[in-house]
Amino acid sequence: MKKALFILLFAGLLTSCKDRKKGPDISGIKADIRIERFDQSFFAIDSNNIAGGLRSLQQKHPAFYTDFMQNILGVSGADTSLQTLRVTADFLRGYRPVQEKLSAIFSDTKDLQQDLEKAFRYVKYYFPRYQSGTITLFTGPFDAPGVASTNSGIAFGLQQYAGAGYPEYKSPVLQEMFPAYISRRFSKEYMTANAMKAVVEDLFPDRSEGRPLIEQMIEKGKRWYLLDLFMPDSPDSLKTGYTQKQLDWCKTNEGMIWSYLVKNEDLNSLSPVVIQTYIGEGPFTQGMPQDFSPGNIGQWIGRQIIRKYMGKNKNLAPEELMRTAPATINEVAKYKPK
Repeated sequence: MKKALFILLFAGLLTSCKDRKKGPDISGIKADIRIERFDQSFFAIDSNNIAGGLRSLQQKHPAFYTDFMQNILGVSGADTSLQTLRVTADFLRGYRPVQEKLSAIFSDTKDLQQDLEKAFRYVKYYFPRYQSGTITLFTGPFDAPGVASTNSGIAFGLQQYAGAGYPEYKSPVLQEMFPAYISRRFSKEYMTANAMKAVVEDLFPDRSEGRPLIEQMIEKGKRWYLLDLFMPDSPDSLKTGYTQKQLDWCKTNEGMIWSYLVKNEDLNSLSPVVIQTYIGEGPFTQGMPQDFSPGNIGQWIGRQIIRKYMGKNKNLAPEELMRTAPATINEVAKYKPK
């Protein structure tokens, strides 16, 4: 019995040590996340007294109210405006079934809150001055953002998190906006990763547009590298958006992927078509197996280059990495996978 207990304790110790290696100790870091349910407050508006409902909504959610009315619904938000009242009424009526579905999915947000708090603790470890703000949940039109940075924090458009099997996503109109390779990621499991992508953009706005292909690959690879730091225990599929089959194929064929790029493309190309091929969204990468390759494969290669570079610069702080020129990273990394 004692021997069995020892084995269990030893196995637990090994597991604990293994887990600690995934990231730094954040036990002493606090990140209190407050979730505001703007979606519930909005759909609680009485359709017979919309003006009064909007006044109450603005009082309850003063920070997000204007963002939602002006940037999501496209109206002034003034409760005396006929356009505001009409658009609000139409939206309440048209999207109430959507909200009912989402209310069931998000009846409990404890897991989301815990995941976000953990991720923000890592953010604060690497960037102590970063303020997480409030997490706001709203329901907007289907073409509204699934996640956005706001003046008060981060807002999630729940209409993009109903689950990959949600019938509305399969309608011809939405399939045109969001093909299956995109809408399969419309589930709440992706919310924390999407929030961290917004944090990265907030910390380091992407200004790589117009640069050569290899530099854009590396710049975008930096961003996934930060996601690894902020979410060390999360699967790559959530951070990259690739399927597990695509990830496995990339890992197995890393050398072939790089060889294909070097032989078939000018890595310093400025062509928008070439750049879109390798760092744009897509069901696969043109010229590579359709059943296995992901779109946006350039960002995956970019992260591999960053990992090689950081392997040679183990003491480099993340902020220094983000400010290092991609040409320098490429030169030092000397990335040549087999």
